Amino acid sequence: MFRVDPHVKILDERVVDRAKRRGLDALVYAPHFVRLPEIRARARRFTDDELLVVPAREVFTGSWRDRKHVLALGLSEPVPDFITLDGAFAEFERQDATVLVPHPEFATVSLGIEEIETYGDRVHGVETYNPKHRQLHNDRAKEVARETGLPAFGSSYAHLRGTIGEVWTEFEAQPTTAEAVAELFREGAPRRVFHRSGVGHHLRRHAEFAHLGYENTWKKIDRLFLSGTEPTHPRQVAYEGRFDDVSCY
Repeated sequence: MFRVDPHVKILDERVVDRAKRRGLDALVYAPHFVRLPEIRARARRFTDDELLVVPAREVFTGSWRDRKHVLALGLSEPVPDFITLDGAFAEFERQDATVLVPHPEFATVSLGIEEIETYGDRVHGVETYNPKHRQLHNDRAKEVARETGLPAFGSSYAHLRGTIGEVWTEFEAQPTTAEAVAELFREGAPRRVFHRSGVGHHLRRHAEFAHLGYENTWKKIDRLFLSGTEPTHPRQVAYEGRFDDVSCY
Protein backbone atom coordinates (compact mmCIF):
# COMPACT_ATOMS: atom_id res chain seq x y z
CA MET A 1 0.00 0.00 0.00
CA PHE A 2 1.06 3.61 -0.63
CA ARG A 3 0.53 5.97 2.30
CA VAL A 4 0.41 9.68 1.58
CA ASP A 5 -0.33 12.67 3.80
CA PRO A 6 -1.96 14.99 1.24
CA HIS A 7 -1.49 18.29 3.06
CA VAL A 8 1.32 19.45 5.34
CA LYS A 9 2.55 22.96 6.03
CA ILE A 10 6.03 22.26 7.37
CA LEU A 11 9.05 20.48 5.95
CA ASP A 12 12.47 19.92 7.46
CA GLU A 13 14.73 17.07 8.55
CA ARG A 14 12.65 16.33 11.65
CA VAL A 15 9.43 16.24 9.64
CA VAL A 16 10.96 13.83 7.12
CA ASP A 17 12.34 11.61 9.86
CA ARG A 18 8.98 11.47 11.62
CA ALA A 19 7.13 10.73 8.36
CA LYS A 20 9.43 7.79 7.66
CA ARG A 21 9.13 6.44 11.20
CA ARG A 22 5.35 6.65 10.90
CA GLY A 23 5.38 4.60 7.71
CA LEU A 24 4.48 7.31 5.21
CA ASP A 25 5.58 7.05 1.59
CA ALA A 26 4.78 10.63 0.56
CA LEU A 27 3.95 14.09 1.85
CA VAL A 28 2.15 16.81 -0.08
CA TYR A 29 3.88 20.04 0.92
CA ALA A 30 1.73 23.17 0.58
CA PRO A 31 2.89 25.96 2.91
CA HIS A 32 1.03 29.25 3.20
CA PHE A 33 2.25 32.31 1.24
CA VAL A 34 5.20 30.59 -0.42
CA ARG A 35 5.65 30.73 -4.19
CA LEU A 36 5.63 27.53 -6.23
CA PRO A 37 9.32 27.62 -7.32
CA GLU A 38 10.44 27.74 -3.69
CA ILE A 39 8.03 24.95 -2.74
CA ARG A 40 9.33 22.80 -5.58
CA ALA A 41 12.95 23.38 -4.62
CA ARG A 42 12.31 22.42 -1.01
CA ALA A 43 10.32 19.35 -2.06
CA ARG A 44 13.24 18.19 -4.24
CA ARG A 45 15.67 18.75 -1.41
CA PHE A 46 13.80 16.44 0.96
CA THR A 47 12.74 13.75 -1.51
CA ASP A 48 14.73 10.52 -1.39
CA ASP A 49 14.26 6.80 -2.02
CA GLU A 50 12.20 6.41 1.15
CA LEU A 51 9.94 9.47 0.98
CA LEU A 52 8.46 11.40 -1.94
CA VAL A 53 7.63 15.06 -1.29
CA VAL A 54 4.99 16.46 -3.63
CA PRO A 55 4.89 20.25 -4.17
CA ALA A 56 1.45 21.89 -4.02
CA ARG A 57 -0.28 25.17 -3.26
CA GLU A 58 -3.19 25.92 -0.93
CA VAL A 59 -4.44 29.01 -2.73
CA PHE A 60 -6.24 31.64 -0.66
CA THR A 61 -8.90 32.93 -3.03
CA GLY A 62 -10.83 36.12 -2.36
CA SER A 63 -9.99 38.84 0.14
CA TRP A 64 -9.06 38.40 3.80
CA ARG A 65 -12.71 39.02 4.72
CA ASP A 66 -14.10 36.50 2.23
CA ARG A 67 -11.46 33.91 1.47
CA LYS A 68 -11.85 30.32 0.35
CA HIS A 69 -8.97 27.84 0.44
CA VAL A 70 -8.35 25.44 -2.44
CA LEU A 71 -5.55 22.85 -2.61
CA ALA A 72 -3.94 22.38 -6.04
CA LEU A 73 -1.49 19.63 -7.02
CA GLY A 74 0.25 19.24 -10.36
CA LEU A 75 0.61 22.93 -11.11
CA SER A 76 2.93 23.76 -13.97
CA GLU A 77 3.05 27.51 -13.23
CA PRO A 78 2.66 29.65 -10.09
CA VAL A 79 -0.81 30.78 -9.01
CA PRO A 80 -1.09 33.66 -6.52
CA ASP A 81 -3.35 34.12 -3.52
CA PHE A 82 -6.04 36.80 -3.25
CA ILE A 83 -7.59 36.23 -6.66
CA THR A 84 -11.23 35.45 -7.27
CA LEU A 85 -12.45 31.88 -6.93
CA ASP A 86 -13.49 31.92 -10.58
CA GLY A 87 -10.05 33.19 -11.56
CA ALA A 88 -8.33 30.46 -9.55
CA PHE A 89 -10.42 27.67 -11.05
CA ALA A 90 -9.91 29.01 -14.55
CA GLU A 91 -6.15 28.87 -14.00
CA PHE A 92 -6.31 25.39 -12.46
CA GLU A 93 -8.26 24.19 -15.48
CA ARG A 94 -5.78 25.80 -17.88
CA GLN A 95 -2.95 23.98 -16.15
CA ASP A 96 -4.90 20.71 -15.88
CA ALA A 97 -4.22 20.71 -12.12
CA THR A 98 -5.65 18.35 -9.50
CA VAL A 99 -7.98 20.33 -7.23
CA LEU A 100 -8.86 19.18 -3.70
CA VAL A 101 -11.14 20.75 -1.10
CA PRO A 102 -9.44 21.05 2.31
CA HIS A 103 -11.54 21.41 5.50
CA PRO A 104 -14.93 21.78 3.70
CA GLU A 105 -17.45 24.15 5.32
CA PHE A 106 -15.01 24.86 8.16
CA ALA A 107 -15.19 28.35 9.67
CA THR A 108 -15.39 30.99 6.93
CA VAL A 109 -12.45 29.88 4.82
CA SER A 110 -13.72 26.78 3.09
CA LEU A 111 -15.68 25.66 0.08
CA GLY A 112 -19.18 24.37 0.72
CA ILE A 113 -21.49 22.19 -1.30
CA GLU A 114 -22.73 25.09 -3.43
CA GLU A 115 -19.23 26.09 -4.54
CA ILE A 116 -18.16 22.47 -5.05
CA GLU A 117 -21.16 21.80 -7.27
CA THR A 118 -20.58 25.05 -9.17
CA TYR A 119 -17.14 23.86 -10.31
CA GLY A 120 -18.31 20.30 -10.93
CA ASP A 121 -15.76 17.98 -12.47
CA ARG A 122 -12.98 20.49 -11.88
CA VAL A 123 -12.95 19.35 -8.22
CA HIS A 124 -11.33 15.97 -7.56
CA GLY A 125 -11.71 15.27 -3.84
CA VAL A 126 -13.02 16.40 -0.46
CA GLU A 127 -11.18 16.16 2.84
CA THR A 128 -13.13 14.10 5.36
CA TYR A 129 -10.70 14.00 8.29
CA ASN A 130 -8.56 16.86 9.55
CA PRO A 131 -7.05 16.97 13.07
CA LYS A 132 -7.89 20.67 13.42
CA HIS A 133 -11.58 19.80 13.11
CA ARG A 134 -13.82 19.00 16.03
CA GLN A 135 -15.76 15.75 15.56
CA LEU A 136 -18.84 17.57 14.29
CA HIS A 137 -16.72 19.19 11.56
CA ASN A 138 -15.31 15.83 10.44
CA ASP A 139 -18.81 14.36 10.44
CA ARG A 140 -20.06 17.22 8.28
CA ALA A 141 -17.07 16.86 5.94
CA LYS A 142 -18.03 13.22 5.34
CA GLU A 143 -21.57 14.35 4.53
CA VAL A 144 -20.21 16.87 2.02
CA ALA A 145 -18.23 14.12 0.29
CA ARG A 146 -21.29 11.86 0.16
CA GLU A 147 -23.61 14.61 -1.07
CA THR A 148 -21.24 15.72 -3.82
CA GLY A 149 -20.19 12.19 -4.76
CA LEU A 150 -16.51 13.14 -4.63
CA PRO A 151 -13.71 10.86 -3.40
CA ALA A 152 -12.58 11.40 0.17
CA PHE A 153 -9.09 12.08 1.47
CA GLY A 154 -7.65 12.67 4.91
CA SER A 155 -4.61 14.73 5.85
CA SER A 156 -2.74 15.83 8.93
CA TYR A 157 -2.88 19.48 7.76
CA ALA A 158 0.20 19.59 9.96
CA HIS A 159 1.33 23.02 11.11
CA LEU A 160 3.17 21.31 14.00
CA ARG A 161 5.79 18.58 13.59
CA GLY A 162 4.09 16.25 16.05
CA THR A 163 1.02 15.95 13.84
CA ILE A 164 2.98 14.35 10.99
CA GLY A 165 1.87 10.73 10.63
CA GLU A 166 -1.38 11.16 12.54
CA VAL A 167 -3.54 10.96 9.39
CA TRP A 168 -2.96 9.50 5.94
CA THR A 169 -4.68 8.40 2.76
CA GLU A 170 -3.80 4.95 1.47
CA PHE A 171 -3.74 3.78 -2.16
CA GLU A 172 -3.04 0.39 -3.68
CA ALA A 173 -1.01 1.94 -6.51
CA GLN A 174 2.72 2.65 -6.13
CA PRO A 175 3.45 6.06 -7.72
CA THR A 176 7.08 7.08 -8.01
CA THR A 177 6.71 10.74 -9.03
CA ALA A 178 4.88 13.82 -7.80
CA GLU A 179 2.91 13.86 -11.04
CA ALA A 180 1.75 10.29 -10.47
CA VAL A 181 0.55 11.12 -6.95
CA ALA A 182 -1.46 14.06 -8.28
CA GLU A 183 -2.97 11.77 -10.93
CA LEU A 184 -4.11 9.26 -8.29
CA PHE A 185 -6.21 11.97 -6.68
CA ARG A 186 -7.32 13.36 -10.02
CA GLU A 187 -8.57 10.07 -11.41
CA GLY A 188 -10.40 9.11 -8.21
CA ALA A 189 -8.26 6.04 -7.59
CA PRO A 190 -9.55 3.73 -4.82
CA ARG A 191 -8.29 4.79 -1.45
CA ARG A 192 -8.94 4.57 2.30
CA VAL A 193 -8.52 7.26 4.95
CA PHE A 194 -6.83 6.35 8.23
CA HIS A 195 -6.01 8.23 11.42
CA ARG A 196 -4.46 7.33 14.72
CA SER A 197 -6.47 7.22 17.92
CA GLY A 198 -5.94 7.31 21.65
CA VAL A 199 -4.82 9.98 24.07
CA GLY A 200 -1.78 11.03 22.06
CA HIS A 201 -3.83 11.67 18.94
CA HIS A 202 -6.43 13.55 20.97
CA LEU A 203 -3.78 15.82 22.47
CA ARG A 204 -2.20 16.51 19.08
CA ARG A 205 -5.59 17.48 17.69
CA HIS A 206 -6.02 19.97 20.55
CA ALA A 207 -2.55 21.38 19.89
CA GLU A 208 -3.36 21.91 16.21
CA PHE A 209 -6.68 23.53 17.07
CA ALA A 210 -4.92 25.89 19.50
CA HIS A 211 -2.42 26.77 16.77
CA LEU A 212 -5.35 27.71 14.55
CA GLY A 213 -6.27 30.41 17.06
CA TYR A 214 -2.74 31.82 16.88
CA GLU A 215 -2.80 31.79 13.09
CA ASN A 216 -6.03 33.75 12.94
CA THR A 217 -5.19 36.38 15.58
CA TRP A 218 -1.65 37.63 16.14
CA LYS A 219 -0.12 36.01 13.07
CA LYS A 220 -2.92 37.33 10.87
CA ILE A 221 -2.53 40.83 12.29
CA ASP A 222 1.19 40.65 11.59
CA ARG A 223 0.56 39.70 7.96
CA LEU A 224 -2.06 42.38 7.46
CA PHE A 225 -0.33 45.30 9.09
CA LEU A 226 3.35 44.54 9.69
CA SER A 227 4.68 42.24 6.97
CA GLY A 228 3.72 44.16 3.86
CA THR A 229 2.88 42.48 0.61
CA GLU A 230 3.02 38.68 0.58
CA PRO A 231 5.26 36.88 -1.96
CA THR A 232 2.08 35.30 -3.35
CA HIS A 233 0.22 38.60 -3.77
CA PRO A 234 -1.16 38.74 -7.35
CA ARG A 235 0.48 42.11 -8.03
CA GLN A 236 3.96 40.90 -7.20
CA VAL A 237 6.30 41.43 -10.15
CA ALA A 238 6.91 37.68 -10.48
CA TYR A 239 3.37 37.21 -11.81
CA GLU A 240 3.97 39.77 -14.58
CA GLY A 241 0.49 41.25 -14.32
CA ARG A 242 -1.20 38.07 -15.51
CA PHE A 243 -3.71 38.09 -12.66
CA ASP A 244 -4.49 41.81 -12.43
CA ASP A 245 -7.98 41.31 -13.85
CA VAL A 246 -8.94 38.79 -11.14
CA SER A 247 -6.98 40.33 -8.23
CA CYS A 248 -9.00 41.11 -5.09
CA TYR A 249 -6.51 43.83 -4.03
